[in-house]
Amino acid sequence: MDYIDELNRVGRDANPFFKLMGIELGEFGDGCASLTMEVRPDMLNGAGWLQGGVYVALADEAIALALYTLLSKDEKIATIDEHTSFIKGVNTGTIAATGRVIRKGRRVAFADGEVRNAADDTLLTRTSTSFAVIKN
Repeated sequence: MDYIDELNRVGRDANPFFKLMGIELGEFGDGCASLTMEVRPDMLNGAGWLQGGVYVALADEAIALALYTLLSKDEKIATIDEHTSFIKGVNTGTIAATGRVIRKGRRVAFADGEVRNAADDTLLTRTSTSFAVIKN
């Protein structure tokens, strides 16, 4: 059973990281995906803001999930490069990530993502990523 089948079958329990971080599945398919997550006090940095790696991790999961929706059963992916721009911070509430595949080739795929404040749709981060597409 592949990852997408497992997500459809058991939801977020298919991904241990989703459970750890409290990530909830939104919609996914056709090269797009959305995820949400509640900001918890234990995710804040010493300055009282959501730690930057949390934004990156949520965006990375949404982007990878978007790409997984386009993979054949004999393909897997590995990140080549990822760049995140931090635009605005939060310390409470729900954040929402979207991932979108820009282009999936035979060997390389390009995708991007955003994390927004779910309450007011304020853009928090933008991420661009490239992946190696590997045949099993």
